[in-house]
Amino acid sequence: MKAKHTEFTRGLPKSASTASIFFFCGPDEAGASAAAGKVIEAMPEAGERVELSGGDLRRDPALLGDEARSGSLFGDTRHIYVRANGDEAHDALKALIETSEAGAGDAAPILVVATAATDKSRTAKLLEKRKDALVAMFYPPDLMSVATTVRAMADGAGLRLGGDLAERIARGAGLDVRLAQSEVDKLALYMDAGPQSPKTASVQEYAEIGAATEEDGFGPVVNAVMGGELPKLTSEIRRMKELGLNPVGLLLALERRAAQLANISAKLGPRGSIDDLGRGEKAQLGIFWKEEREIRQQLSNWPVRKLNRLIPRLVALHRSLLSNSQAAELLLAQNLTEIARFAAKR
Repeated sequence: MKAKHTEFTRGLPKSASTASIFFFCGPDEAGASAAAGKVIEAMPEAGERVELSGGDLRRDPALLGDEARSGSLFGDTRHIYVRANGDEAHDALKALIETSEAGAGDAAPILVVATAATDKSRTAKLLEKRKDALVAMFYPPDLMSVATTVRAMADGAGLRLGGDLAERIARGAGLDVRLAQSEVDKLALYMDAGPQSPKTASVQEYAEIGAATEEDGFGPVVNAVMGGELPKLTSEIRRMKELGLNPVGLLLALERRAAQLANISAKLGPRGSIDDLGRGEKAQLGIFWKEEREIRQQLSNWPVRKLNRLIPRLVALHRSLLSNSQAAELLLAQNLTEIARFAAKR
C-alpha cells in the first residue's frame, strides 16, 4: 500500500492500522521520522524498541528476521526501527517476507526510515503492493504546511495558536516537525495547558521559551559547512556557542540540506543544471531565490559520490549526539569542521 505524506499531518492513514512493515522515504527525513513516531504511538503494544542501521542489514540481511522474531529481553512485545540510506534494507526485507511466507512465524512491526530513497526505489517497489506494508514518501516541507501541522499539534496539547505564532514556531524549528513538537510541548507545559484546560498562547509567551529562528541560527552555519567555507565557519561556530543553538537541531538542519542536495542531484542527473528546472520544479525541490546561489555552489561541492559518504556519517553523528548530550556541542563543532574541509576538497 502507498500513502501520501499529507495524510500524516493530522494523524495516520487508515491503511496504517493493517500494516506491519513501514517504509518512509524521501528528502524530508524529519517528516519521515515524525511519521514513524506517530505509528509507534498508535500501536496498542509497542513494547521494546530495537534499533538497527541500514549498514547492519546490508552486511547481514538475516539479522532483521532474527530480531523481528525474537522475544523481548523483558518478555514484552517489541518493534524494530531501522535508519537506512537508500536501498540498504531491501535484501533484509525481502528475506523477511520470503521466510514469513515459508512459515517462519510472526514478526514484530518494522519501521524503516530511509534517507536518500524514493517511492521509486527497489525497496518501495518490493512493498507497495503488499497489504501488510505501507510506503510513504516525504517531501521537503514549506512554511505553510509546517505551520498547519504546528496548529494541529497545538490543538492536541490544549493550545490555541494564531497563524502568526504557528508560523513563528515552524520557522524557529527550521521546518522540522520534531523540533516543532518539542516547542509546542514546552509551551503547553509553560502555560499549564491541556486538552481539558485549553489556553490561548501569544507571541510574547512563546518568546520567553522559544528557540532561535532558522534565519538567525541554523542557516548560516549550514551554508558555511556545506559550502566548505572554513574561515566563515570559525566565526559561525563561535556564534553557535554564544547563542546556545541546539546541537541536534543544527544537525537536523544539516541533514535536511544533505538530503535536499541528494534529491536535486537525482532530479538533474549527471549533466543537468538548475537552469533546466521550471519555477514549480524548483519549489518542489525546495530551491527558493534566497538560497539558490548557495545551493548552486553546494551542488558543485557535493557530487553524488561525496553525498553518499556524507549522509551515513550524519546519521551516525546524530546517534552520537543523542547518546553524548553533555559533549554534544564539542562533538558537533569538531565534525562540522571536518565536513567543511571535505566539502572544500575538489
